[in-house]
Amino acid sequence: MKAPASLPWWIRDLGHYLPSWLVSTLVLVAAAALALIFHRTILRVIRRFIGPDHVFIQSLISRVFGATRFALVLAAVALVLPIVPLSGATTLLIAQALAICFTLLIGWASLMAIELAGDFYIGRFKIDLADNLLARKHVTQVRVLRRAAETVVMMITIAVALMSIPQVRQFGVSLIASAGAAGIIVGLAARPVLTNLIAGVQIAITQPIRIGDAVVVENEWGWIEEITGTYIVIQIWDWRRMIVPLSYFLQTPFQNWTRMSSELIGSVMFWVDYTTPVEALRQKLSEIVENSKLWDRRVVNLQVSDVSENAMQIRALASARNSQDVWDLRCEMREKLIAFMQESYPASLPKQRAEVQGFDELSRRPANPPPRAANGHKAVAN
Repeated sequence: MKAPASLPWWIRDLGHYLPSWLVSTLVLVAAAALALIFHRTILRVIRRFIGPDHVFIQSLISRVFGATRFALVLAAVALVLPIVPLSGATTLLIAQALAICFTLLIGWASLMAIELAGDFYIGRFKIDLADNLLARKHVTQVRVLRRAAETVVMMITIAVALMSIPQVRQFGVSLIASAGAAGIIVGLAARPVLTNLIAGVQIAITQPIRIGDAVVVENEWGWIEEITGTYIVIQIWDWRRMIVPLSYFLQTPFQNWTRMSSELIGSVMFWVDYTTPVEALRQKLSEIVENSKLWDRRVVNLQVSDVSENAMQIRALASARNSQDVWDLRCEMREKLIAFMQESYPASLPKQRAEVQGFDELSRRPANPPPRAANGHKAVAN
């Protein structure tokens, strides 16, 4: 194809020696290469000008590096497209591709803006403190709403990009307008995504759970470790991970131990003999928690909570700053109270009692072994 007279002279001269498609390719590649060189040079100048002390600006430049480079390449290609010797159909096809890329660029920039805004807001709060209820509330809201917004932006971006192609646009319009089987199938396929998206927004607003909450789900105790756009990760106490969908926490009952505060009261339940001195155990419990770094110095108590025909149940209570501390404090209380009873009151440990009938007759037969209780221990006569 002969180069039109309206093209620059250097392109017309190249057209005498090279095919028009090759000239067009070289021009477009050269424009993209110049854009990449210009982008790298500008960023180097900006980095040296602001210096290494501005950490936020340096990190911002690193985050937007890919998007700005893509934008400059698109701008350079769109700028030289009218002067390349291409046919009208080819030029229109490249223009449509540039429009789709521009739409994707806007979606990419929107996602980056949402992520940067969320990180900037979350950076104001610290969740590694003892009293972190307010921080966990805001962090949970921002993370869930950010993921919901990112999902909406991606769906809109892909839809707009597909609608830029006439064939796909016509198909999409007819699919949306129709109420046939295809629309029903698409609706059913999108239902889980939409359900989790709406559930994520509800969780962010009502906040039945937050990042770091101690929960009991499916008889498993753990902490809310991560909230994504479709599921929630629960770290079990033994480091396993339970994955549940977002909609689970809106449809199924569960226990949240830190809903109103991170402070908790831990309880230890154990059975002891009726001869156990309760006051001595109460004083020992106070001594144990006083010497423990896990106790927050708010609640400590020991009571007889239940009785049976063989033993009585003791409940020891103590409070801690968070769920992890209360778990460790419960284990410490349990171990030290049992060790105290073994050392000071071994007779107070639970035991089985049995009554032996006809003891006089059995005493005449010393060769026979003494009767034993069902648990294998020597019977004690009352």
